[in-house]
Amino acid sequence: MKICVLNGCGPLSDSLLATQIVYSLFLPLLKSMPGEPSSAAVEPRIVLELIDAFRASKAMFAAVSLGIFDRLETAPEDVAALAQEKGCSPDSVEQLLNACVALGLLVQDGDRYRNLPVASRYLVRTSPDTLAGYILYSERILYPLWGHLEDAVRQGTNRWEQTFHSKSSQFFGEVFSKEESKRDFLAGMHCMGRLSSPAVVAAIDLSRFTHLCDLGGATGHLAIEACLRYPTLRATLFDLPAVAPVARRYIELAGLGDRIHVQEGDFFSSPFPEGDLFALGRILHDWTEPKINFLLEKIHQRLPAGGGLLICERILYPNKDGPLSANLQSLNMLVATEGKERTAAEYEALLARAGFRNFQARHTGRPLDAMLAIK
Repeated sequence: MKICVLNGCGPLSDSLLATQIVYSLFLPLLKSMPGEPSSAAVEPRIVLELIDAFRASKAMFAAVSLGIFDRLETAPEDVAALAQEKGCSPDSVEQLLNACVALGLLVQDGDRYRNLPVASRYLVRTSPDTLAGYILYSERILYPLWGHLEDAVRQGTNRWEQTFHSKSSQFFGEVFSKEESKRDFLAGMHCMGRLSSPAVVAAIDLSRFTHLCDLGGATGHLAIEACLRYPTLRATLFDLPAVAPVARRYIELAGLGDRIHVQEGDFFSSPFPEGDLFALGRILHDWTEPKINFLLEKIHQRLPAGGGLLICERILYPNKDGPLSANLQSLNMLVATEGKERTAAEYEALLARAGFRNFQARHTGRPLDAMLAIK
């Protein structure tokens, strides 16, 4: 049998036709099989999403910085009124608002825009759960630092002097010298902490301990959640003098002023308070190993026998291939600090070197994980 093909290629034999039919039927199945995809099956979706990723972040950063969510929390508004109030181009404001609609932060009702619940809760500065302070820190400090990531990778050092022509200590000194900037920054850190602290104190049984000493405890979110979960626990929050008044306010608001004491000091140079449980939340990932060793040994010397050390950090998987949030945070540490994120085994080795034992680690599913070691 001969079949005439109308594409100008001439007649096909039965065997060739059968081959083409089988190929057309089974090619989709072959493409869906596990393993390395063929070049024809590789789609650029992940690359395109990553190209756009920083644009999405920057759009949210800009809307927070311009006070868009704060303004819309008072009442829905149209483009013309928002543009006039903010001193911006109406066309540009409309572009930004529509991007925020597409991002799932705003909704448009007719010609007016209003906040969705996620924006009201986390992007409005007056919300008790606001992340606006951390977003502004990301916008003004982290975003420029990340612009020099390639140089950080080449040289293995942070980018403060390259980006801002100053050291990080000078920046934080300036932030803490102004009441408004200090309040916004610490409010953002407080709400970031509240996303994890309840899960951290629930991940490991801490009921045997009687007095928590939270080193560098900032606004007290960890000490507050620990005392709420363990009714007999008392705590001392230990942080710099500039932070202490803000911490006291948060502790009073939580109704725990009689159980949590705030003590001013520097955890590298000042004597530690007493306690049978010490805590380090987002502290160790800032520093080099020599400084970590010094700090862990100092804590070990201060603890009584049987005392514990609770560490709250993002834990990398054993092969360091995730979770992605921890990998990205490790790069953030590279551009902004002296440190990095670590695996549970690496933390266990650091703690063992300082004399700790009975190490345990728990992934919480929140921004920070929990680890406990015993003296």
